[in-house]
Amino acid sequence: MNKRVFVSGCYDLLHSGHVAFFKEAAQLGDLYVGIGSDNTIRELKGRDTVNSQEERLYMVKSVRHVTGAWINRGSGIMDFEEDLRNFKPDIFLVNEDGNSPAKEQLCEELGIEYVVLERIPEAGLPPRSTTSLRRADSCQLPYRLDLAGTWIDQPYVNKFGPGWAITMSLEPIIDYNERSGMSTSTRNAARKLWPYQLPPEKPEKLAEILFRYENEPGRTEVSGAQDSIGICVPGLARHYYDTGYWPKKIETCHDEKVLSWIEDHLFMVLLWPRPAGFSPLVGSQINEENVKALTAAAEQCWPAILNRDLQSFAKYYRASFDAQVKLFPLMYNDDIAKVVNSYRKHALAWKLAGAGGGGYLALIAEKQIPGTMRVKIRRPGLM
Repeated sequence: MNKRVFVSGCYDLLHSGHVAFFKEAAQLGDLYVGIGSDNTIRELKGRDTVNSQEERLYMVKSVRHVTGAWINRGSGIMDFEEDLRNFKPDIFLVNEDGNSPAKEQLCEELGIEYVVLERIPEAGLPPRSTTSLRRADSCQLPYRLDLAGTWIDQPYVNKFGPGWAITMSLEPIIDYNERSGMSTSTRNAARKLWPYQLPPEKPEKLAEILFRYENEPGRTEVSGAQDSIGICVPGLARHYYDTGYWPKKIETCHDEKVLSWIEDHLFMVLLWPRPAGFSPLVGSQINEENVKALTAAAEQCWPAILNRDLQSFAKYYRASFDAQVKLFPLMYNDDIAKVVNSYRKHALAWKLAGAGGGGYLALIAEKQIPGTMRVKIRRPGLM
């Protein structure tokens, strides 16, 4: 009797990459596919699918490598959990973009083998992803990943001392999940101004326009400037805050050697979206000592990056995150600590994207850690 293999995903705009994945999965046994509902995709990605769940189910079932398929009954990142518990396959298979500690933990609980595959296209065919196929007529706006010093862009933090925040702008090679520290709320605001791509204007000017647009008069919780700068300013940027919402100065790095070096040493792991109602401000410890630790780490992190000094980069990257957690203890919890501990043997340093509580874990390592995702930094000239 063949083993039963289970995979789960959106499978919108079915393409050769999906079929290659199904083909490889089917070599391990009879393949069954759980498909995310329209509501689940809308919740996680902040957009509607091109094809309805009924159409996607029809297409997936038509692939000859697939033995059976259904619409997952649950919601969120673990929308397949009820189906997995009822179906009890022998193997649960994911690719690197879909790898998650929560999935691995569930499989361990249920005694299911958990397998992570690389994205390898069929011989003679180009690499394909749903995101790349959507690019011609969909949103190509960047995402933001914070590296060090962030939170200093808030006046209730920088009133205790000035300092730098370091961010980088990422190309949308995948649709990063909502509420996961990738500045998706600011990106969604940007889509109202520029639905498909950034206009060809000075990046700093675009960042200021976006910041003012998102933080309209009367807004009680102001989104930090590091989000709009990280989205609009290509490459690597650091911005200096000294009592106020907008930085006193912005510096950038577009050196290809530096940007490529970061891409070779920074990798991401999907965790889970921040819980509804989560606020890192509860129980915050914002004081001069903790803010100085944050700004000192960011000050040292910048030259470490420019000099491509991996050990120093890791040291101050980690120091910046430790300072963030001292300022906002709720960023980091026991569930996140368990995931971090699983990577300690392979990573030099780690931090959570954005405000923490979930989202993505960004690791610094000598080489790519199996099951992690690479990033693509946006270069100047790309909108």
